Amino acid sequence: MNTTSERKIISTPNAPKAIGPYAQAIRYGDLLFVSGMIPIDPKTGELLTGNFEAEVTLVLENLKAVVEASGMSLKNVLKASVFLKDLGLFGKFNEIYGRYFGDILPARETVQVARLPKDASIEISVICGALP
Repeated sequence: MNTTSERKIISTPNAPKAIGPYAQAIRYGDLLFVSGMIPIDPKTGELLTGNFEAEVTLVLENLKAVVEASGMSLKNVLKASVFLKDLGLFGKFNEIYGRYFGDILPARETVQVARLPKDASIEISVICGALP
């Protein structure tokens, strides 16, 4: 099995550049592994803060941009990993998340963390699979 021919880096200017030595996403065969996204505006490179609903929406839009750059859509999301600085915002998060994934229902975990890169309030990563 030649794994290097199956492994492809996915990158789009419609999502923030990686802030470290990693790719926005890796496509491996029929699977897509999207790195954690925090609420960074891809046009300015600035972290959005102060409005949790806008932050969640920006993260989900950034994830959507990377997934679509791979040729998939949010309907391909199999699993989401969500990291929140304040689990007290779980209800607000779920409301916005539901607008993007309400009918899809990927597997998910949501955990409260002490700190995220750039002191962001939220980070989300996803794993997608090509639909038959």
